[in-house]
This record gives sequence, C-alpha cells and structure tokens, in this order.
Amino acid sequence: MDKKKVPNNTITRDIKYLAEPTGNIYESVVILYKRANQIAMAEKKELTKKLEDFKNDRDTMEEVFENREQIEISKYYERQPKPGLVAIEEFQEGELYYRMAKGEENDAQ
Repeated sequence: MDKKKVPNNTITRDIKYLAEPTGNIYESVVILYKRANQIAMAEKKELTKKLEDFKNDRDTMEEVFENREQIEISKYYERQPKPGLVAIEEFQEGELYYRMAKGEENDAQ
C-alpha cells in the first residue's frame, strides 16, 4: 500500500460501500479493526527499534537532552496516516485478504 494515496484526515464514507465486500457492515468493521491493529503494532515496533539506538543506560534526569534526530524520527511517525485510514484504503482497493471462520450452526429444534 502506497501511504501517499491515503488521506491524512478523516473523510466521510458511505457505509454501504464498506459493507459490500462482506455483505455485513459489522464483519467489515471487524476486518478493518484487525488490520488497523496489525498496522499500528508494526509501526510501534519499527519506531521502538529506531528509538532504541538513542537509548543510553547511563542517562540520568539531569543528563537528558533533546536529540534532533530522535525528534525528527518521532515527527515522521506522527505525520503518517492513521492505521485505521490505511486499513480502510486497503480494504476498498481490494488489497486485504480475509476469510470467515467456519462456525457450527446451532439449529433450535
């Protein structure tokens, strides 16, 4: 997914179009939630890994200072589109693979 295509702001969407691929808006929302969570966790892991390079075990409260590179990295991630917006864009473009779990049908007879 090219993040340049994803809007940085929330836009109004017609939910009937979000429900079309699954036939149910609630199933679509669950799929979007799970994908957004995956994206958020991946970004958090990536950011943590990059910021660990700046971690110094000998720092005390008096020795902490602003590191320009660290600030730039943090600002970069703040400017990225929100995971929910990325998930919606992927879903609408048909880039998400999902499958429904096969559940047992309970017949009340």
